Amino acid sequence: MLRTCLCQLLIFALRLFANGQVDWPQMQPDAARIDRDALTALSRDLSSDPHKDIKGLVILRDNQVVAEYYFNGDDKNTLHDIRSATKSITATLTGIAIQRHLIGSVDDSISKYLPGLPHDGKQEITIRDLLNMRSGVDVNDDDPSSPGNESRLDTSADWIKTVYAVPMKSRPGEEYVYCSINAFILGAIVENTSKQNLDLFAEQVLFKPLGISAYKWRRVPINRTAGQGNLSITTRDEARIGELYLNGGEFNGHRLIDKTWVEKSSEDQIPISSTDPYADYYGYMWYSKIEQVGDRTIPVHFASGNGGNKIYIIPSLGMVVAITSSAYNQNYGQRRSQDILLKVLAATRP
Repeated sequence: MLRTCLCQLLIFALRLFANGQVDWPQMQPDAARIDRDALTALSRDLSSDPHKDIKGLVILRDNQVVAEYYFNGDDKNTLHDIRSATKSITATLTGIAIQRHLIGSVDDSISKYLPGLPHDGKQEITIRDLLNMRSGVDVNDDDPSSPGNESRLDTSADWIKTVYAVPMKSRPGEEYVYCSINAFILGAIVENTSKQNLDLFAEQVLFKPLGISAYKWRRVPINRTAGQGNLSITTRDEARIGELYLNGGEFNGHRLIDKTWVEKSSEDQIPISSTDPYADYYGYMWYSKIEQVGDRTIPVHFASGNGGNKIYIIPSLGMVVAITSSAYNQNYGQRRSQDILLKVLAATRP
């Protein structure tokens, strides 16, 4: 009997990690209490979307795949640039670095981890301020004239020096201003403390344990990884990350992130609804919003990237909805992804 059990476990493990990828069990929509016809209609509508830039949709419920659709030339193996949804991954890696005692605390000054940081007010910025987008640096990614605009980084020969030169605008911890510099600095801190590039650290502590075997992550001068964006993974990989957070930091029975970090990341920390029509609160580079679906109010936590790239986590329904899209810099991209989410929620019974 023991030999039989061991053989069954071996077969399960081989199926689960064949080719370095997780092969989720499948669940039919009816068994998942999701309207099959509604999903079929959604897939049909996305297939005929005139913009031709929706790429993938993966829906998980109770850690099983309920629906998986690809469009416009993509498939389950296509790597896709998820843009600023990368920031949520960088925040996750920060939590793991703290868990491994590479970084002391979210309340530490960033000057502790960034040699040569100017003492022009930046020494008062904490790790938490970066995570909350409240660093106080003079940055506005929507304003090309802003000293810390992301486009200025793209022309820099040394991103760290360029970031160090950006002046302070307000006291750290006072004002929420979404900007890419904060995530880049956070990634640089993880690189400095782990003594390796952010992508290699991610591969070791996150990607391999999740079964993510293929990815691309942009490197920038001088020998830094773009912690603020430009991570390319598959739609399935987005769903893996969503599943990790849905399960409180565990994946396939192994704890990768402290549960308290997961809870804090998605906590309603900073109100942002006055400036962001798609979110109510910001946590540790994860968003939260209460969606009204019929007579139900459904809390949703999510990572978000330019063009409508999303990792939606719906704890009350045990669901993950992962979306990839190439509608970069198009206003409809974010609206379309939220519309997809609302249709999935409307089709789902508790």
